[in-house]
Amino acid sequence: MPDFTIETTYHLPVFRHRTYEADTLDGACRAAIEDDSWDIAEKDFDSSGAIHITGIWDGAHAAYAGPPIQIPQQFNEPVQRRAHHFEILLGLLKILFDDVRAARPPSLDWLDRSAWAIARGEAILAGDPDPEEPVDPPRTGHVLARLQEDQVRHAVAAVLEVDRSFDPLSPEAVTDDDIHAACITAVTAFDVSDVVGSAEFQAALLAIRSARCRLASD
Repeated sequence: MPDFTIETTYHLPVFRHRTYEADTLDGACRAAIEDDSWDIAEKDFDSSGAIHITGIWDGAHAAYAGPPIQIPQQFNEPVQRRAHHFEILLGLLKILFDDVRAARPPSLDWLDRSAWAIARGEAILAGDPDPEEPVDPPRTGHVLARLQEDQVRHAVAAVLEVDRSFDPLSPEAVTDDDIHAACITAVTAFDVSDVVGSAEFQAALLAIRSARCRLASD
């Protein structure tokens, strides 16, 4: 049975209590951060970090005596795994935000990467290794309609132009907050299940016809 030298680490918080005189709370906090005198420091054993692996070497008593072995991801410091994963999720969110702002559906590559990121996040929470096998991405969704607040703004002007029952209300009197709240209410109240169901049925028929034509031509 082989021997391995394992270096384990945990971070122990050190704290101090000191009074700072400052004009503002921010000033006091900044003074505390910049204070490099720790002569009254105390150790907080109750808040120590998780034990994690920081080094592995092949053989007995071999620490730093040879090349280290790569540490399996599940044994790295949990807070560092989460911090790195935050950067991944932030990058994916930026890509999604650009797609939403451009009114285009997410790419298949984004869906693949997001599915892997979800699986990795679950692995981090469970203390498991990062997923290595390809993760099945969710099926692609399609947007049937999008309620745009700027188009609602145009509709407000058109309605007020022909419907005099709202006089003397002007289009400018309808604020962006009014339109935003109205859109949320409309989206919540409007039942599109029949529209979606009809679209799904029509898409199913088109897919069946496409498959029949493809098989007939083979």
